[in-house]
Amino acid sequence: MANKRKDNKTVIYWLLTGCVLIFIMVVVGGITRLTHSGLSISNYKLISGTIPPMNDVEWQEAFNLYKQYPEYQKLNTHFTLQDFKAIYFWEWLHRVLGRFIGLVFFIPFLYFLIKKQLTTSTIKKAIVLLCLGGFQGFLGWYMVKSGLVDRPDVSHYRLAAHLTTAFITFAYTFWVALDLIFPDKKEIDKNFRNLVRFGLGVLLLQIIYGAFVAGLDAGWIHNHWPMMSEGKFMHETVYIEQTPIYKNFIEGKSGVQFVHRTLAYVVVFIVILIWYKCRKLMLTSYQIKGINALLIIVTVQFLLGVFTILLQVPVWLGVAHQVGAFLLLTAMTFTLHRFSR
Repeated sequence: MANKRKDNKTVIYWLLTGCVLIFIMVVVGGITRLTHSGLSISNYKLISGTIPPMNDVEWQEAFNLYKQYPEYQKLNTHFTLQDFKAIYFWEWLHRVLGRFIGLVFFIPFLYFLIKKQLTTSTIKKAIVLLCLGGFQGFLGWYMVKSGLVDRPDVSHYRLAAHLTTAFITFAYTFWVALDLIFPDKKEIDKNFRNLVRFGLGVLLLQIIYGAFVAGLDAGWIHNHWPMMSEGKFMHETVYIEQTPIYKNFIEGKSGVQFVHRTLAYVVVFIVILIWYKCRKLMLTSYQIKGINALLIIVTVQFLLGVFTILLQVPVWLGVAHQVGAFLLLTAMTFTLHRFSR
C-alpha cells in the first residue's frame, strides 16, 4: 500500500506546474531581452530585491544607481524616470519569477520527501532539478554582470548559457514527469530512437545559436529571405572580417545569423526524415501524436523565423519565435521519451 502512494498524481502535477512556470519564465526573459530591460537592476538582493521601489525616493535611488553603469552612460542618457520604470518592470518580474520557481520546486520537494511520496529514483532526479535551478539563477546574475563593466550589453556567450540551461531544465523536468506518467515502456527501433536523439542535439545547438543572434542583435541585419542581403547595423555595413575566420561564426553578426539560418533548414530536414521513416514502424497513438506535433510545430517555427527576420524583430514576433522553439523542444522531448526504453 505504501508503494502506491509514491510518485503519485500530485507529484506529477508538481513537476508539470514547474514546466509551465519555466515556460512563463522563458517568455518573460525573451520580452526582457527584446525590450533591452535586462540591465535595469544592477545589484542583486535575494530577499529584499523581491520588493520593487515603493515610493518616489526609492525609485529615484534605483534610477541613480542605473545611471552609474554603461547602458545609461553610452545608450540611454535621454531616459526619464518613466522610461526607467518601464524597463525595470520586466527585469524585476523575471527575477521574481525565478525566485518563485525555486520555491515551487524546493518546498513541495521537502514535503514529498517527509511524507515519503517519492521513490529513490525520483528523489535523485529531483535533486538534479534543484541543482539545475540553482545553476540557472547563478548564470542569470553572471550574465547581467558582463553588461555592467565597460560595454552596455551582456555577453552573448553568457546569454546563450543562461537560455540553454533554462531549456534543458524544462526538458529534464518534463522528462521526469513523463517517466511517472508512462511507467511502462517497450522495445523500440534503436536506429529510429538515435535519429530522434540526433534531432534533439541539433535542436539544442540551434537554440544556442538563437541566443547568439539575440545576444549580438544579429536579427536586425540581413532582413531578407531566402538570400542574405548586405547587412546594415547601426548605420555601418556588416562584413565577415574577423580573424581567425571561425570567430565570424561565433562572434560575428553576419556569421551567427548565417549559421542560425542554416541550422533551421537542418532541423526541418531532420523532422521530415523522422516523419518519413516512422511510416515503416508499428507506432502507438502517443508516438504518432508526438511525430505529428513535431511536423506541425517545426513548420510554424520556420515561418515565424522567416517573418521575424523580414520584419526586423518586432517584440511580439521575437517572443513568438522563442515560444515556438520552446514548443518544438517539448515535442522533441515527448517524442524521444515515447521511443525510449
